[in-house]
Amino acid sequence: MGKIAQGILGGLSGKVGNIIGGSWKGIDYIRIKPSSVANPRTVGQVNQRTKFTATLEFIQAIKPFIQKGYKFLAVKKTAFNAAMSYVLNNAITGIEPNFEVDYANALVSRGGLSGALNPTVDLAVAGEVTFNWDDNSAEGNANVTDRAMVLVYNPSKKESMSGTEGAARTVGTQTVPIPTTYVGDTVELFMAFIAADGSQLSNSTYLGSGIAN
Repeated sequence: MGKIAQGILGGLSGKVGNIIGGSWKGIDYIRIKPSSVANPRTVGQVNQRTKFTATLEFIQAIKPFIQKGYKFLAVKKTAFNAAMSYVLNNAITGIEPNFEVDYANALVSRGGLSGALNPTVDLAVAGEVTFNWDDNSAEGNANVTDRAMVLVYNPSKKESMSGTEGAARTVGTQTVPIPTTYVGDTVELFMAFIAADGSQLSNSTYLGSGIAN
């Protein structure tokens, strides 16, 4: 039980409820004991942390791409946080306690510009990944000057290689060099388009995974 010295205006010594009082070098003080959490590691909390970690590892590794791909979603938040929120809420799959990013639903760029038509990838040549697509510059709101944005993500190394101002939409191909350390690793592949003046972006397209050479 706590005691109040010198009447109600004096110092408190001991504990009263969640208030703790004492004296240090002749100075009276009080502090509030923080509320304790009955079970800080419930199943729900652990699952949410696991999902968050999986999302963070992915977004952190592709941050340069995200900063451009989500720039128009950065309203009262950063592009990084906007991407974190989208992937966490729309692209996490698995059964507890094993959760991972569902790359097919993980948009790494978001916008209303026309996307890629019939995109494919080629990993046959060592040290590079080649993205190919058909020219659809005459369709929708696409433009001949739109630039390709291409992304190679290496989950095992939590690294990425990307190009955010690549070939024009009419060119139909863009190559990304990859390090020799990627040989034998599975890589996840994405592409999108950005207007030449940066005023519009397309939603990204997931092109599947492949083994790096």
